[in-house]
Amino acid sequence: MSDKNNQPETAGVSRRGFLKGIGVGTVASGLLSPAGLKQAIGADSNVLGPGEIPVTLNINGQARKLNLEPRVTLLDALRNRLDLTGAKKVCDRGTCGACTVLVDGHPVYSCSLLAVEAEGKEITTIEGLGTPANLSEVQKAFIKHDAQQCGFCTPGFVVASTAFVRKNPNASVEDVRQGLGGNLCRCGTYAGMLLAVADAAKTTKGGA
Repeated sequence: MSDKNNQPETAGVSRRGFLKGIGVGTVASGLLSPAGLKQAIGADSNVLGPGEIPVTLNINGQARKLNLEPRVTLLDALRNRLDLTGAKKVCDRGTCGACTVLVDGHPVYSCSLLAVEAEGKEITTIEGLGTPANLSEVQKAFIKHDAQQCGFCTPGFVVASTAFVRKNPNASVEDVRQGLGGNLCRCGTYAGMLLAVADAAKTTKGGA
């Protein structure tokens, strides 16, 4: 029996296959670059960027004009460009709710929405819900029931809770538990939050 037949077959990529893969990868990289992308899709397309473009965001009742790259999230635009730092950057992957804002009245994770996608919509941040001198009913309820500890997640909870109570007057504690399942609190102050939101739901009766 020859030595050749005794040699096991090796798994993997041959040298020729490896070099061929490099060639394909190089072409793909060229197409994915800004210049290559524009060439691939044509000059007459509606693609934005990759550089900064003018964007107007309607935030808390004011039109705010910015120049942003299309890849900038609404959260980064709020915090880094407009100094609206109530929405917090925690998980940055749409799981914790600390960055919640209202877009056309609906709670949205601002870390998962591009700023350009929010153009033409009504955006409300925690800064637009109330002031120390004129608190909203939800904010009053959070203070009354001591529904915060470190406070880092509180703005996201207040914003999400505001949207919830507007749609769920007279909500029970169990309704609140299910309705705010998209927001997380590391400190575990859920008991106070549940009572606060249920209280605010009864007070507002679906109003602001």
